[in-house]
Amino acid sequence: MQKLIIRGDPGIRKGAVIEHDGEEFVCFGINRNGDWHGPDRPQLWCTVGKPDEEEDYETRNYIPNFLDVEAVDAEAITVVKAKA
Repeated sequence: MQKLIIRGDPGIRKGAVIEHDGEEFVCFGINRNGDWHGPDRPQLWCTVGKPDEEEDYETRNYIPNFLDVEAVDAEAITVVKAKA
């Protein structure tokens, strides 16, 4: 499980399946930032992981502050499924 900061909006919502660096991830939760007072493009702060990690996300069996964080542009993301 990790945090993925996407600069721009690729059109995904909670439950989306995305591909990044050749791996498929499920977006467990998404926070949208920057619509009012922020950068010129919105940022999506996504908690992503493998499908078998969804139960850990739902039961909060992780420490959010210790997740790896990666920032990418929306163009680097391939959307497999846009929403749940």
